[in-house]
Amino acid sequence: MIKLVAHGSFVAAARQWLVMLMLSFMAGLSMASEAVPVAEDPELEKRLVNLAENLRCLVCQNESLAGSRADFANDLRREIREQMRANKSDDEIIEFLVARYGDFVLYNPPLKSTTWLLWFGPFVLFLGGAVALMLYLRRRRSQITESPLTENQRLQAESLIKEINKD
Repeated sequence: MIKLVAHGSFVAAARQWLVMLMLSFMAGLSMASEAVPVAEDPELEKRLVNLAENLRCLVCQNESLAGSRADFANDLRREIREQMRANKSDDEIIEFLVARYGDFVLYNPPLKSTTWLLWFGPFVLFLGGAVALMLYLRRRRSQITESPLTENQRLQAESLIKEINKD
């Protein structure tokens, strides 16, 4: 029988490497996710993608519902798919989502009294900033006073100009 006592450090190192290798494989498995099921009806799936591209993922906010992989986006796509199977039109589905989540779910919200700030807010902020900048510059200009040079300052300036002109 061979004893591994003499090579104890080798065995310990090999065991550590084996544990690290197993942990790295397990980390990869934990990042794996369930594949998105292939649609039974390609036309329905195409319609779903077209509709979902115009809807905002409420979790990601800057991503369309079609491109988002958030769990909530998957649930919304599943809900839309079920409504499409129930023969609801795109407008009916959009009305349902807006009633449930508000106009924010739309990438292009309609122009109405509740969305005026959303549509005109950036312009109002830009104009407000431009007016504030103009007032600041005008006030700053009025604070600057011209003071004549003293005789000593005038002589220094003339000597500097003469030095520059000599070169």
